Parts: sequence; structure tokens; C-alpha cells
Amino acid sequence: MTKAFLVLAVLCLSTLTARAEIINIDNAELARLAASGVPVIDIRTAGEWKETGVIAGSRLLTFFDESGRSNPPQWLEKLKPIARPEQPVILVCRSGNRTRAAAQFLAEQAGYKTVYNVSQGIKAWSGDGRPMVPPSTSMAVCAPGSRC
Repeated sequence: MTKAFLVLAVLCLSTLTARAEIINIDNAELARLAASGVPVIDIRTAGEWKETGVIAGSRLLTFFDESGRSNPPQWLEKLKPIARPEQPVILVCRSGNRTRAAAQFLAEQAGYKTVYNVSQGIKAWSGDGRPMVPPSTSMAVCAPGSRC
């Protein structure tokens, strides 16, 4: 291989990596982005949705089940009809830990360009007194009790 080819390959790879962006956001930014039409994906479990309620308009798509298992490729197939890789997406969980893993998967392996991670999760949203609604089957992308 020539030196020029290696330099070009490194530049191309760094450009691809630089295009994927995970942005940690707070509640104010979550509200602003959701109001502008960026889809909110709640990756918690069905039990958690029922316990606390959910953000109005969010889509319910469990990433880790109650045992901590996940199936990222299957989850991704359910996410794609809601948000394609070229579209921004917001991920929310209980405290921001699980969304960090899901955001990394989307940005680093699935080609999503902009992933917003709600860094303090639904706990901060409800703690700020922001509105919550009961979960409904129309919000669920993944049927309750199934692994996505």
C-alpha cells in the first residue's frame, strides 16, 4: 500500500466516526427537541412505564429486559420505522445509564448521526414536575412482555 492510500483511508475513517454524535441533554432540551418533532424513545421496561408513566408522545421500545439482556439488532429493526439513521433521535431511561449504552450502539454500530441521551433520565423529568401520562399500547413499539 502506498502512503497516500493509507492517509486517505485514515481520513475517510475519521470522517465517518466524526459524523456520529451522542449529545447529552437535560429536561429543557428534551422538551424543546420533542416539541420540534424529534422522536423520544423510552427504552425502559413495561413495568417501569407502568410504575412512573411516560413522556407524552414518546415511543416505548425496551432495550434491556428485566434480566439485563438485550438484542440490539432486533431492537434496531423496531426503531428504524420511527427514526432512520440520518434522523436525530432522543433516548430516555430511568437515570441515563441504559441510554448511554443504547446511544453508543446507535452511533458507533448502527450509523445514527445524532443521538440525544437524556442524561438524568425519567427520574429527573418527573422530579422537575414535568408532565407524565400512563403508557398505552399505541405508544408501544415492542409488545409488553416480549424482548426487543
